[in-house]
Amino acid sequence: MREVAWILGCIVAVGAASLPMAARPQSSQTSPPTSSAAGSILRIDSRLDALVPADARIEKIAEGFTFLEGPVWIRGEARLLYSDLRGNAIYQWTEAKGASDYINPFFEGPGAGLRGVGPNGVALDAEGRLVVCVYGSRSITRVETDGTRTALADRFEGKRLNSPNDLVFGSDGSLYFTDPSFGLERMDESPLRELDFNGVYRLRSNGELELLTRDQQRPNGIALSPDESILYVANSGGAVTGWMAYDVGADGLSNPRVFYDITGVEGLGGADGMKVDVAGNVFATGPGGVWIFSPDGTHLGTLQPGEALTNVGWGDDGRTLYITGRTALYRIRLSTSGAIP
Repeated sequence: MREVAWILGCIVAVGAASLPMAARPQSSQTSPPTSSAAGSILRIDSRLDALVPADARIEKIAEGFTFLEGPVWIRGEARLLYSDLRGNAIYQWTEAKGASDYINPFFEGPGAGLRGVGPNGVALDAEGRLVVCVYGSRSITRVETDGTRTALADRFEGKRLNSPNDLVFGSDGSLYFTDPSFGLERMDESPLRELDFNGVYRLRSNGELELLTRDQQRPNGIALSPDESILYVANSGGAVTGWMAYDVGADGLSNPRVFYDITGVEGLGGADGMKVDVAGNVFATGPGGVWIFSPDGTHLGTLQPGEALTNVGWGDDGRTLYITGRTALYRIRLSTSGAIP
């Protein structure tokens, strides 16, 4: 979801020695990257070995796309869905048939003044329906079982949202999502922009839309801890580039803090989509790959497929991590697991 990274290119390097302390590897056990079928695995902390087996291999399983995002697994159908923001489609992938169209095109309508009209983040609600961040309609949209669409949120206090980007459901049905201006031409300077901030929201099951924070300049990927007490939000620009953490309560967010700062770190891509495993470890797409963090914010290692990445999702029995790159789809088999809706 961090399209700014593709415009600006690689983040300017300042070298690990000049990084904030929170962004430096916190272990002396760093090992050289190990080769795999489609990239490498950088092991920094020995705790990574309990999550990523020594013989783990990154596999490229589909390619030839434009700007992939939003991988989500449909358990009962053994099917992965993922979006192509620039290609304006949602694709499906199965072990037997590989990649094929699922909804193509996804959005049909004018795109004047927008940098893209397609689907971005994708999730499943408690009834198994697709819920999608759609740039073209600047909305959170649900795809009903008969194929019709329902706009769940497209305005806050009467003003149009910017371009909903990523989303995650809580167990109570609440939907958390980010709304940066990435989908608008000229972004924050777009004449189509009606809100003067980029927000993080909670959409309650009764339809009430609540602004949780407007403090991030580029809110992007979003995830909840296993007990849903912490909300993680990637910030793709501003004073702190990296991942923020917040305590979640009935009244909103509190105790904002930097979970991990990557300001100045070089590599393809930037702070973007993420998922959390059952033990609270965070798997977040960032410069150069999927950064893996312990719950205390220690950088354990990085999965490095070799292209700019956008998001991740749990699949199969929960132990396979599917990874969307800009042009290709990857997977890796892990020792840990994540929850599948």
